[in-house]
Amino acid sequence: MTAPVFNSWQAVRDEVLRRLQARIWLPGEMIPNEADLADELGCARVTVNRALRALSDAGLLERRRKAGTRVALHPVRRATLEIPMIRRQIEQAGHAYGYHLISAGRTVPEAALQTYMRARSDAFLQVHAVHLQDGVPFVAEDRWINLETVPAAASQDFSQVSANEWLLQHAPFSRGDIAFAAENASAETADLLQTQVGAAVFVTERTTWFEARSVTFVRLSFALGYRMQTEI
Repeated sequence: MTAPVFNSWQAVRDEVLRRLQARIWLPGEMIPNEADLADELGCARVTVNRALRALSDAGLLERRRKAGTRVALHPVRRATLEIPMIRRQIEQAGHAYGYHLISAGRTVPEAALQTYMRARSDAFLQVHAVHLQDGVPFVAEDRWINLETVPAAASQDFSQVSANEWLLQHAPFSRGDIAFAAENASAETADLLQTQVGAAVFVTERTTWFEARSVTFVRLSFALGYRMQTEI
């Protein structure tokens, strides 16, 4: 029987996860150190380190400097969310995609947003747009882009390619913050989504960061019927 090959951190992660799920290593128990695991699995120590960090970030392991790594006593599974390209999301569901740019230009945001995004008042590009599904409004987008982090956005024409799609293709990010809410549609949102004022809408607010610098803040208001799906 051929022995498994652990030549990537993902393969090591999956093996460690298998042992956790099989209760080979019990909750609260110390696991072998990185050097021993690397010897056992036939891979570099840095590969093991990357795998254990991923499982620690997922809440399944607890790591302490100079104290080793133990199985989390009360593991917390975290939802995995990807930033969707709205066009692809609609098309992959079998629908026709449409897009309408409302406005795009340099604007000074409210003081709270400027402080949160850590940028000069003259370094913001605001983009308003609506994404359509089969000709019907799907989501209204209100986005602020930090031009200190993404200066190339200042010269882009977002009338054909949405800021959502352009940023995913051209602006790297290292982390993000996201919030969800159910809200009653304001007059402006109701007009954009072709619904009634006060109608329930699903809203997400997301900020992406590249190291310590903000990339973009976006508020997305989805039409009735939108469904979000993720994994844990």
